[in-house]
Amino acid sequence: MIRCVRLWTGEDQNSHAEEGFIDLAPGARGDFLTGKLGTSHASFQETRSGGTFEWHTAPVRQLVITLSGKLDFQTRGGQHFSLEPGEILLAEDTTGGGHSWKLVNDEPWRRLYVVLDPGTTVPFKRAQ
Repeated sequence: MIRCVRLWTGEDQNSHAEEGFIDLAPGARGDFLTGKLGTSHASFQETRSGGTFEWHTAPVRQLVITLSGKLDFQTRGGQHFSLEPGEILLAEDTTGGGHSWKLVNDEPWRRLYVVLDPGTTVPFKRAQ
């Protein structure tokens, strides 16, 4: 199971977060996998240790895969969640009040942005 946090904009125009995971199905050789996801492009980014980013929305609907660093995210409604290496953010809050983040350990935040094609279904499952 791959941990995933989904951020989206609610009817109140604020960002909301929900914990979940990427739903994987049995595959060849005992692996677990998803089907192929429609993406337009991917890019890498690194932010120095101690970095922060104040209130903002996601520029596009995207997956953000943390490679190093530990982050604390916050919504304007006061929700907090953390992301660590190997975890995924499904950023769908492209309008509204947005979210902020800060690095909370001494490592840089290295991440992979995967921009999703319009209409792509991500196999996100909300945690029970």
